[in-house]
Amino acid sequence: MEFIAPELDHYCCRHTADENDLLKRINRETHLEVLQPRMLSGHFQGRVLSMFSKMIQPERILEIGTYTGYSALCLAEGLTSEGKLVTIDVNEELASRVQGYFDSSPFAHQIKYIISPALEVIPGLKEEWDIVFIDADKQNYIAYYELVVPLVKKGGYIILDNVLWSGKVADETKMDKDTTLLRELNQLIHQDTRVEEVLLPIRDGLMIARKH
Repeated sequence: MEFIAPELDHYCCRHTADENDLLKRINRETHLEVLQPRMLSGHFQGRVLSMFSKMIQPERILEIGTYTGYSALCLAEGLTSEGKLVTIDVNEELASRVQGYFDSSPFAHQIKYIISPALEVIPGLKEEWDIVFIDADKQNYIAYYELVVPLVKKGGYIILDNVLWSGKVADETKMDKDTTLLRELNQLIHQDTRVEEVLLPIRDGLMIARKH
C-alpha cells in the first residue's frame, strides 16, 4: 500500500492535523490486540475522511464495514448537530470493544452500530444518505455500490476504500478474484452516468463518487 516514498509519507503525516486521544487509543489498541490491524483507516486517511465530512456537513452517513470504529468516528466529526451515522458490520467479536469506543466519544448519541449483514440491513433503513463509506468485504463491493446509489441524495457522495488493492489493479499479471473484482468495480463507476468520480491514491486507494 506504499505508493509514495516513505519519507514523503512521513512528511505528509507530520504536517497533517493530529488524531485526538480517543483515536490514538483505538489506533494503538487495534495494532496491539486485534487481528489484521492494517484494515484500520489510520491517522492520515482518517484525517482525510474527517475533512471530507466537515466540507460536506452531512445529516446522514452510512458506513459499511465498521472494524474497530476508527473511520466512523472520523466521519462523525463533520455531522451536523442533528446528524446521524449508521455503521454496519458482521464481526460480533469486536462489538463490545467498538461500542465502548463509540460510548467514549462525543458522538455516542449520534452513532447507531448494527451487527448484521449490510445487504440485509440497508433496504430497511428507509433513509437518504449524504455520505456512504464502503470499507468491507471486497466480494460484495459491487453489490453494495449498486444498492446504495439510489439511496444517496443528489449531490451526495459514495467513498470506497481499498480500490487500488496494493497497486495490483494496475498490474495486468494479477488475476486473483479480489483484484479482478476491484478492476470491474472501478470501471463500472467510471462508466456510471449517475455519478462523477475521482480515484485518489491515498493509502490503498479512495474512490470518490458524487451523485448527479
